Order: sequence, then structure tokens, then C-alpha cells
Amino acid sequence: MRDADSSFSSAPVTWPPAWPFALAPPELDGEYRLTPEDFQVEEQFDFAPEGAGEHLWVWIEKRGINTAEVARLLAASAGVAARDVGFSGLKDRDAVTRQWFSLALPGRALPDGWDANLAERGVRCLEAIRHPRKLKRGVHRGNRFRLRIAGEAAQATQTRERWETLVASGVPNYFGPQRFGPDGRNLHRALSLLARGWRKRQDPQGLLLSSARSYLFNAVLAARVEDGSWGRPLPGDVLNLEGTASRFSVTAVDVETLARAASGDVHPTGPMWGAGELQSDLAVAERERSVADAHPVLSEGIVATGTRQNRRALRVMLQQATWTPAEAGSVWLEFTLPRGAFATAVLRELFCHPTLI
Repeated sequence: MRDADSSFSSAPVTWPPAWPFALAPPELDGEYRLTPEDFQVEEQFDFAPEGAGEHLWVWIEKRGINTAEVARLLAASAGVAARDVGFSGLKDRDAVTRQWFSLALPGRALPDGWDANLAERGVRCLEAIRHPRKLKRGVHRGNRFRLRIAGEAAQATQTRERWETLVASGVPNYFGPQRFGPDGRNLHRALSLLARGWRKRQDPQGLLLSSARSYLFNAVLAARVEDGSWGRPLPGDVLNLEGTASRFSVTAVDVETLARAASGDVHPTGPMWGAGELQSDLAVAERERSVADAHPVLSEGIVATGTRQNRRALRVMLQQATWTPAEAGSVWLEFTLPRGAFATAVLRELFCHPTLI
């Protein structure tokens, strides 16, 4: 394996580079997440706990603490092992978020006062219901966001116009800067680890591996954004059916397929890099391979882990989107995204902010 990626040898310390935008780059400054209450997230599921079973599901609201920390606190409070706590998605620390956790408690209840130490850390239990099974990762349908933006961008007509365009046409489905860590440190740690040979004990949660795969996906998406094809099918694409995990390949693109893409019914996909053959074909596959070839330590290192190829939609649609003017010239944005999509990918299309570049 090669020692370094040439593209990283002179990379800036901050991450990510300023990839092109779906529209002309926003010019106005804006603010968001001035307080945790300005960034609210609620998990959404296609099912509800059944009311009986060996696992107690608790609906948690947290503030100023991340999901993994809550899971550890729940395990200690309930007197169970960390492996007996389940959750579906990771939620931001600097936000007010609501999500389900599960606790394996066959034949017993939670002890009195179990939630006292949680309250001290900004965690509230809103509901508790029994269910037969542990909550597994990635089973929620999506997330509902309620975000307050402020500053000159919030008061500008052009920002509202950009918002309406994004609601109608979708947003490039970039992985947000959270995936790469402050100043891109997770990515640079991933580069170092993959150059040596990835070992699970050095990346037990797969965070660094995920960062590397996310970077390659973003690089493919950036190229498609630059030529305007991020929402338009090309021959050789693998298309994703909106709102489902269904995918199909197209070797030729007809009028019907273009119309379905224009309406947001299907989306081109990009590779989540890994072992195995690319599912795409023709010039689309050539472009994806060229991105991987430009970052050999990342791409070869990912393949060496045995992680299998997968696909992710290049475009994401905002569901049930609203724009509501608020106090002091600010605006509340509300929208639902499928799991794995980032609200910061939406905000970066609306205004300029140092954490959204």
C-alpha cells in the first residue's frame, strides 16, 4: 500500500474544502445553533414499542450531551452492561434531541430514583414502554429538524428564494463536517491508520473507517455537483427510489427516467467505497474509480478491511418543509430528512458560516 495520498500532502488544516454548491455559492452570513434549543432533532420510526417484552424502551430528551454518553449513563443507572443498551442513531451534543433507547430488563423494573443522575446531565425520560426486542442501530426512518437561523441571511429575500429552490429540487447529500471531526482530525487519523493497516481495536466503533468512506463519497458527489448531474441520471448510474432502499441500474436514460428524477422520485447514487465490484457502469463508474485512484491510501485501505461496497443517494429531498419568521429577524426552519442525511448539508446551501464550509 502506498504511504500517502498526494492530495493530502498540502491539504489545509481545516476540513472540508469548499466544494461547489447546487446553486451559486451563498453570499450572506448567517448564524445557527446559538443555543442548543435553536437546533432540535427528533427521531422518527415506522413502528412503536408494543407494550410488553424483556426490553424497556425509554423516550429520551437530551441537551448538551451526545448519544454515546447517554447510553453509558443509562447502563449505569439501570444496572445493566453497556451491551444491553440499544439506540438507533447518533445525535448531536449541542442540540436538544429526542430519541429512543432500549434497556434489557427481563423480569425486573428500573430502580427508584434511576433517572436522578441523568437529570443532572441534561437528560429527561419522557416515556417508557416495554418491547420484545433490543433497539438496533439504523432502524429509524429519519429525523425531524427544527432549526433557528439568524443574521443577515435570515432577513434576506434571496435566502428565502434559495430555500424554496432547495425544497423543490433537493439538496446535495453531503456528509456533514461532523463526520470528519474538528478541523478534519478524524479524516487525518483515518489516513494514518489505513496507511498502517486498519485494526478494529484501534477503531472499535468504526468512526475513522466511516470518515474515510464518507470523504470518498463526498468527492464523487462534488464532481457531480460541479457538472450539474448530481440530481440528473446518467447512463451507467444506479438510481435510488425516493423513500426506500430500492435501487436499479440504467444503461440508457430515457425521457421517463429524466422526468422521474426531475420530480424527486429517483436519485443518482454514489459509492460508499469498499471491497467488491462497483455497481455503476460506463462513464459513471470510470469517474468513481478515478476519485478512488486519486486517494489510494483511503480507497485501498478501505478495501483491505473487507468492508463491502454500498451506495448512497447523491440527492436528498426535504419533506414537510416550512419557513416561519420569528423574533428579532430570525427564522425557524422545519424539515424531515431520511436517516444518514445531515441538516448541515441543507444549511450550507443557504448562508455562509465557518462551520459549514
